[in-house]
Amino acid sequence: MSKIFIPASGPEDWKRLLTDPEKHWQTGCSARTLAYCWLEAGGFPGSIKKVFSDSGIELFREIKLIIAFPEYRAALKPYTSRSSQNDILALARAGKGQLISIMVEGEVDEPFDGPIADWQPTDMGNKQIRLKFLSDELERTQTDMEYIRCRFLRRTASALLEARRFNAPNALMLVHSFSRLRGSDNRSFQAYCGFVSTFGKPGGMNSVVFIKNVDGIDLYLSWVNGESKYLEV
Repeated sequence: MSKIFIPASGPEDWKRLLTDPEKHWQTGCSARTLAYCWLEAGGFPGSIKKVFSDSGIELFREIKLIIAFPEYRAALKPYTSRSSQNDILALARAGKGQLISIMVEGEVDEPFDGPIADWQPTDMGNKQIRLKFLSDELERTQTDMEYIRCRFLRRTASALLEARRFNAPNALMLVHSFSRLRGSDNRSFQAYCGFVSTFGKPGGMNSVVFIKNVDGIDLYLSWVNGESKYLEV
């Protein structure tokens, strides 16, 4: 991936970055919804700023967005030469001037991939190597991650890897959801709560939870419900 990034002048500039622009750039899909929401905000969207402010965590009280990279490809070496494409990488200045790496996963009722246990019986080896790499990054065992959606592992590991790359002492994996479903009706949210629970912590809507310090980096997870008006743009 090139180290040269070109600023976006409008939401449509995000479209060409997608793996399948025609399929994923549809009204009501997460990529398009995120693009319009984040670019209109010109910083963190209001829904995210409110959750940060209400979190009670000093780090997030006066957090400011420095720069955001849409459709950011994070290199997950050494297990594969392929990168993990994240909806947004945001670098921000948090409490006491600390840098924080934030990986944003958009969600609009689109099902996350299945649990890791579903593909293990037919795996020929590569996915086992991938799972070990991701589990090691999060300091978890492969058994801990067996029923977790691999997307959560990739996004969270990406947040940590980029925090290490930018010498940031903090990392956050944030799901920005525009789903009309709430609570137990939202299976993606239930999957997120299951992921958080593997660290012995409770997951919640519109909240930030501190997970643990991973190799010198404070790791946080968050789920934020976005403004539904962007689904119709």
